[in-house]
Amino acid sequence: MSAKQEAAVKLKDKQLNKPFRTPEGPKKFAVYVKNKEGRVVIVRFGDPNMEIKRDDPERRKNFRARHNCQDANDPTTPKYWSCRMWSDTPVSDLD
Repeated sequence: MSAKQEAAVKLKDKQLNKPFRTPEGPKKFAVYVKNKEGRVVIVRFGDPNMEIKRDDPERRKNFRARHNCQDANDPTTPKYWSCRMWSDTPVSDLD
């Protein structure tokens, strides 16, 4: 098996659409999703050096307005997942 095929097999076994923290990654969170071609890709998002204060309704409202979250519909983009994390839904309930 080539390295590319091995990587594809590893990604295929991952749980899709479930954000997780990246312990040493370049970003704070990551999520595995399927793109339009049907391939499993990893989407990284969030600044690891910033604390989010999403429980403050005023901050949440401003973040969602500033990032135009009502138009974030593509799950293969970091914007979609950041906006989803800043929604009213508790983080523990996100799928």
